[in-house]
Amino acid sequence: MERRDFLKLSTGAGAALVAASCSPQSNSSGSNQTIFPELKPMTDGIVPITDEQRLRRIEKARRLMVENDIQAIYMESGTSMFYFTGVRWGNSERMFALIIPVKGEVAWVCPAFELDRAHEKISSEADIRTWEEHESPYKRVAEILKDRGISSGKIGFEERVRFFLFNGLKKEAPHLQYVSADPVTIGLRVIKSPSEIALMQRANDITIEAYKASIKRLEKGMTGNDFRSISSAAHSALGASGGIGAQIAEASSNPHGSIKRIELKDGDIVLMDGGCNIDGYRSDISRTIVFGEPNQRQREMWNLAKKAQSAVFDAAGLGVPCEDADAAARHVYVDHGFPGGYKLPGCPHRSGHGIGLDGHEWINLVKGNTRPMEPGMCFTNEPMLVLPGEFGVRLEDDFYITTEGALYFTIPSPSIDTPIA
Repeated sequence: MERRDFLKLSTGAGAALVAASCSPQSNSSGSNQTIFPELKPMTDGIVPITDEQRLRRIEKARRLMVENDIQAIYMESGTSMFYFTGVRWGNSERMFALIIPVKGEVAWVCPAFELDRAHEKISSEADIRTWEEHESPYKRVAEILKDRGISSGKIGFEERVRFFLFNGLKKEAPHLQYVSADPVTIGLRVIKSPSEIALMQRANDITIEAYKASIKRLEKGMTGNDFRSISSAAHSALGASGGIGAQIAEASSNPHGSIKRIELKDGDIVLMDGGCNIDGYRSDISRTIVFGEPNQRQREMWNLAKKAQSAVFDAAGLGVPCEDADAAARHVYVDHGFPGGYKLPGCPHRSGHGIGLDGHEWINLVKGNTRPMEPGMCFTNEPMLVLPGEFGVRLEDDFYITTEGALYFTIPSPSIDTPIA
């Protein structure tokens, strides 16, 4: 596949993609700089994923398709489509799809009245099959497959394709076999390239700076929503789209928060969790502090959660089964006298998850996952400590695997008194 062929996939507007992913979610740039005059954009020098890199991804996908006897892959808009082509498109009830055949030109299926908008994202030279409102888009997919000599064999579906699309194509072309494309799409995406890791590094760097600036703005009487707004403005002032949620006092004992309105007061635990994206690549960082002076119980439990997080990182490394990292954190809690497993007090969920274009990706740090860690895999490290009815402590940093072992994107929280290094 030559570069000229790849350019038929998309407009190749890499700089525009970065601008879109870094654009503020709310407020104007000027107003955010007024709120945070000390912050300056940290987006200089960002190198987006290039057309050539996306071309290589498609060629790698084809090699995996051959290995798994898959004739073509079907996907709709989402992070996998963006991964392979750089194209983003909002999902609706109308099919907008990408078909990657094992041989031949890639193709698109698009509503006819959306063609002009599609050409803003996809080259006019691309094979785009359109369908009118009264026509079947499934026939267009079948035509694409037939034109590429695919009359039998397996068609792989990307994991997030909605059922009605899968079912419609199955009815249109029942002679084909329909299988999961996971061995190809996930097989590629779990291993990050140096370029992807560099983008994630920048996202993590920006979120850390947003934490530093936002925590300083905490005031008595604030709610979690108040803090989220402040942190979004901080990210925006730094040049990225992102934000940090906050759970205060007893709400922090629920891993994913509470809808209760709680106003911050002296002595409250504040559990914060958030991130941003750069060219689509995510950061996911948590910090837990006390507003005011921590008491002895808070210090002890914070230090215990810190010990568990350190145990995960110390256990991680090249060739290490993912479940071993999770087990290391649970041993810390059991040694302290907690019941272990997912029982409370303790950690009620896995110790970490994959991360990349999606905030939550495959390859979890969890019991039963014996897959060995490989270079390029990226994870969160967050063995949260939950004390029901009291509070929770989550210290979360992202790390990746190299041939030399595990490396953090960020410096973990040094202490309850110094949450940001």
